[in-house]
Amino acid sequence: MARPKIALIGSGQIGGTLAHLVGLKELGDVVMFDIAEGIPQGKSLDIAQSSPVDSFDGRFSGTNSYDAIEGAAVCIVTAGVPRKPGMSRDDLIGINLKVMEQVGAGIKKYAPDAFVICITNPLDAMVWALQKFSGLPKTHVVAWRACSTRHAFVISSPTNSMSRWKTSPPSCSAAMATPWCRWFAIRPWPAFRCLIS
Repeated sequence: MARPKIALIGSGQIGGTLAHLVGLKELGDVVMFDIAEGIPQGKSLDIAQSSPVDSFDGRFSGTNSYDAIEGAAVCIVTAGVPRKPGMSRDDLIGINLKVMEQVGAGIKKYAPDAFVICITNPLDAMVWALQKFSGLPKTHVVAWRACSTRHAFVISSPTNSMSRWKTSPPSCSAAMATPWCRWFAIRPWPAFRCLIS
């Protein structure tokens, strides 16, 4: 049986980390896309070369062309400009909307049946824009909520500031501490703002 193709659109720090996690968990074959020449090719080669040491099997490739994501079952979008010191998330809207327009067009043309997870900030606006630009159904474009994973980390830490509330069980998993954290982690549009920062 063929493994699913997972496209990482954006090969920066987050994209590279997620590609490595996909490999470690053997979720599928990975294609890394970025507009920066050489970055996705180099990162995918580095991850592929780590597979014998980390004992995982998978194909990794890097590209600067959207046609390589053709047929992807999942597209994880990390593309965009990160927030710089002094910038608000709202300052990113103008820049990252243009990025989502290009990404949406690429997904629409080459991976119209994909399930899309967006991580680009400002998240609520980018998920909405990506869904509109890609033309995918609302149920196929979701947001990844970092605030819920941060909260899960905080409450699972033995030295957390919430310890006075006795909310940190010793066997709590930092990945997703409680069912409601999982509910907030990936939320179909319309995405709700996480109240925990």
